[in-house]
Amino acid sequence: MESHRENIQYQHPFLAVKIFDADRSGSPKASNTPPRWHYHKEVEIIVMLKGRFGFYINDRAHVLETGDVLLIGSNELHKDYPCDNASFLVFQFDIQEHLEHSGLPYYRYFADSGAPLSRLNYILRGDDAVRERIFACVKEIFRESQTKQEGYEIAISIQIKTIILNLLRADTRRALPTRENTDLLRLRPVLDHIESSIEDKLQVEDACKLANMSYHYFVKFFKKTMGLSFVDYVIMKKIKRAELLLLTKDMSIAQIGEEVGMSNMAHFYKMFRKFKGCSPNEFRKKMQFDAGG
Repeated sequence: MESHRENIQYQHPFLAVKIFDADRSGSPKASNTPPRWHYHKEVEIIVMLKGRFGFYINDRAHVLETGDVLLIGSNELHKDYPCDNASFLVFQFDIQEHLEHSGLPYYRYFADSGAPLSRLNYILRGDDAVRERIFACVKEIFRESQTKQEGYEIAISIQIKTIILNLLRADTRRALPTRENTDLLRLRPVLDHIESSIEDKLQVEDACKLANMSYHYFVKFFKKTMGLSFVDYVIMKKIKRAELLLLTKDMSIAQIGEEVGMSNMAHFYKMFRKFKGCSPNEFRKKMQFDAGG
């Protein structure tokens, strides 16, 4: 099965989202290029506005009709196959970007390759109320992205969190992995230390002492609880702080790197591009352009 990794070009990099209306009127004859398997790190939600259209996720076929919703998880193989004339919204978003400090432990629920997110489509097939709420959320996100009224970024983020919450609470089959609240409580001193010392070089060994765990146990425990390794979590928090400084402070890139404890510019640029898909300069220019436009 040939497949390719798709790099999603966000319409608003700070939100890490892309949403568009896919009008496939007369789609069976619209293109001679057959659909191909692809995947991306972003979660994808399909909302059928009218007509009938088909999708494959891994080895399972889904035929959607007006009013249906389909969920495709991070890095899940998928492709579409034309049915009848159709119009649907495609909503793609990086879920990690929308789960802040308090919600990040839930990230692993939606990024665990051992529990593909498409398993939750049983909710969207069987629970009319949840399906209708998520359908409405995606439509509202599309409207906000088109009108761009003051505060639309906040409105979109709220709708994304509403989608996540509905899926979490409606998962009666426990298709998503679960965690104990006590696990997060054990990491609270470590998370607080990271937040208050983001400008420092944060070492795993220091975190182990705060959590009162051995090195090897802590590394596994942190990854299991937070969905990210300790190192990736720290870098992610540093990049988040750098984003804020890029948007709010008149500082050079080098000064910002120093401020977040990443004075090695080559490493800072590499990590920023890894997490944001662009350089710090490109991010700042893009955000200034969007704000001015």
